[in-house]
Amino acid sequence: MIHGPLLPLAEQAKAEGELGVAMVRYRQSAMRKLAGFCLLLAGVLISLSPAPAAASGPTEAIRRLNGELLDTMQHAATLGVKGRYQKLEPIVFKTFDVPYMARLSIGPSWASLTPDQKKRAARAYGRYVAAVYATRFDGYSGERFEVLGEQKIKRGTLVKSQIVKSDGEPVSISYLVHDNVVGYQIRDVYLTGTISELATRRSEFAGILRSNGIDGLIASLNKKADDLQG
Repeated sequence: MIHGPLLPLAEQAKAEGELGVAMVRYRQSAMRKLAGFCLLLAGVLISLSPAPAAASGPTEAIRRLNGELLDTMQHAATLGVKGRYQKLEPIVFKTFDVPYMARLSIGPSWASLTPDQKKRAARAYGRYVAAVYATRFDGYSGERFEVLGEQKIKRGTLVKSQIVKSDGEPVSISYLVHDNVVGYQIRDVYLTGTISELATRRSEFAGILRSNGIDGLIASLNKKADDLQG
């Protein structure tokens, strides 16, 4: 039992304790309200954010290539053959799986090449492809590109497309596209829908490889790339 002057002190301590509890509850309530407001704000911001762009796919890769080729054709005279080559070379190395195409075109002897020879062969192959495209798409007279659809096959996705000439005649071009580490890349091109460019080049390269070896083929491809640029 408490007597004398200690009683008011005890009551004061009790009141202070009750006040402290009330302050803690107030802070907890305020924090809960703030957390709820933050969640609501985050939801509003997410709903207002633009939707992410659609993931790139085989068809989109071919559409981008077609756009670059059409732009090259429309500015062909201004660019000239060298300008067209300079524009298309980085596009070829980005859009085409050049090391794979070089390996398939060279054939079994690829396995015996040194890393440096493989690198130089792929580089020469890509230069040659870019030069061929620079001479092939050398003007514009109303042509248009159309993508007709895609078909899943064992080795990737076959994207069917065509170039419609100014007179309305369609020329079929199909692309074998593969999902590589860097994205969707072209691994073969089928002219008129059936003629494989890889098979054609493998036949062309075979004689050079027999006569002059890999270094002779690399030199030949680089010379062709230079000659096609005039």
